[in-house]
Amino acid sequence: MTARRKHREGLVVSNKMDKTVVVVVEHLVRHGQYRKYLRQRVRYKAHDERNRCQVGDRVRLVETRPLSRDKRWAVEAILSRSEALADAITLAEAEKAAAEAEKAGAEAAKAEPGASS
Repeated sequence: MTARRKHREGLVVSNKMDKTVVVVVEHLVRHGQYRKYLRQRVRYKAHDERNRCQVGDRVRLVETRPLSRDKRWAVEAILSRSEALADAITLAEAEKAAAEAEKAGAEAAKAEPGASS
């Protein structure tokens, strides 16, 4: 007897690890007493064999055997790409790196008092 594998759809929020992405899956749950719908989020670590997923991509996950301590899911398909979100994150990282380089340059100039004009 073979069991059917579970599937989830979510948004990639991190791809900094090698062959692993972090995916946030949201679903609505109705509160038992107040009958209000609550948005619950679960973060899954999923296997991405070819490192194709980018931050902001919408992906479909499939349940697998345990691949590591935290990974029990694999990316089955990339449903849509989010170029805008990935570009915004890349731009923010570039600005941060430029600010750190400028700060390091200013500290170097302070360290050498005779070098400044």
